[in-house]
Amino acid sequence: MQEYQVETKCVQSGYTPGNGEPRFAPIVQSTTFKYDDGEQVGKLFNLESDGYFYSRLANPTVDVVEKKINDLEGGVGAICCSSGMAAIMLAIMNIVHSGEHIIATNAIYGGSFNLLNVTLRKLGIDTTFVPTDISEEELRKVVQDNTRLIYSETLTNPGLEVIDIEMFARVAHDNHIPLCVDNTFATPVHCRPIEYGADLVVHSTSKYMDGHAVAMGGCVVDSGNFDWTSGKFPEFTEPDESYHGVIYTKQFGRQAYITKARVQVMRDTGMIMSPNTAFLLNLGLDTLALRMERHSSNALKVARYLQNNSKVEKVFFPELEGDKYYNMAQKYMPKGSCGVVSFIVKGGRESAMKFMAELKLAMICVHVADARTCILHPASSTHRQMSDEQLMAAGIEGGQIRLSVGIENVEDIIADLEQGFAAI
Repeated sequence: MQEYQVETKCVQSGYTPGNGEPRFAPIVQSTTFKYDDGEQVGKLFNLESDGYFYSRLANPTVDVVEKKINDLEGGVGAICCSSGMAAIMLAIMNIVHSGEHIIATNAIYGGSFNLLNVTLRKLGIDTTFVPTDISEEELRKVVQDNTRLIYSETLTNPGLEVIDIEMFARVAHDNHIPLCVDNTFATPVHCRPIEYGADLVVHSTSKYMDGHAVAMGGCVVDSGNFDWTSGKFPEFTEPDESYHGVIYTKQFGRQAYITKARVQVMRDTGMIMSPNTAFLLNLGLDTLALRMERHSSNALKVARYLQNNSKVEKVFFPELEGDKYYNMAQKYMPKGSCGVVSFIVKGGRESAMKFMAELKLAMICVHVADARTCILHPASSTHRQMSDEQLMAAGIEGGQIRLSVGIENVEDIIADLEQGFAAI
């Protein structure tokens, strides 16, 4: 079969109905599956044959979505989870253990920062945070003997900083460690991190992929390109006694990582996506390419309007010429970035709150990246757990607002913003 373009993959990948079968992948709302004899089930448990036996590990509806997202990102396998945070946790737990170390950029989403800075530290996993624009020389100095992962976001939330994927990947691979990139904001429509050297890609599918703010979910995609046999990751090259002594690199080759993530970590944590959620997500994925085009074009127009507004101190949007990350965005996202714009209102936190209170179309929501325009004050919400010093390091100021530009008519969005600025 020919290699389809991303727009076609959004609609067609993951499911091909047979004669007389449903045109759209149906919901298989069942926890378990029937077999004619125990030997068949035994082969499934031994990973000797493909199939479904319990929906905590695999389900036909979820499988369709996993295959579609995997195809969009260009990996060898994917696993869908109950939320974006679950996907990040799964990706990390599969390879990082107590006494080991992670390098992460400091401007990532507040929930991800808290996972790395608080929760994982309690489990004995240390994280060193570095600037998104760190030099290659400085990044190399941060790598430790026990470093097992480098983690960042394609576009940081909410600062919209753009990681140099190729540079981070080069440093990671020279030290025999994988690079994991959260591609939630750009989506594979605008950036495919694996093509630039990322080994693992994670998503909060609750955002643009769903597109309608109706279904929590996450996904981990395995590039299949990382060599797990360097000696730093014996869990892939030595028998897994918790799963019949399987040696993942020997039995599954390029799919070693994603197989282990499913049959070991997902088996024990149970953070799987539900069939109903997968069905809703699949509906959203059908129109992902169309929506991303509209989100990005609307956001660029809004960013230019904000840039020329006398009540705005600064605008963060990498498609704006003059933005610190403009050249990096042109390299990795030449067709557009996302629909999120961050900006700082003059007058600090008080002015930001007054501005938001006057809006009618843009809703104040603890969400981002869906069809409807929404707005939030990160310092008092998604990043509230961070200290003033951590907020400054992440580039978040008191008057900073995160605006998720929807797919409405852009003139209506700008008119709504005018109402807010009139109040300050």
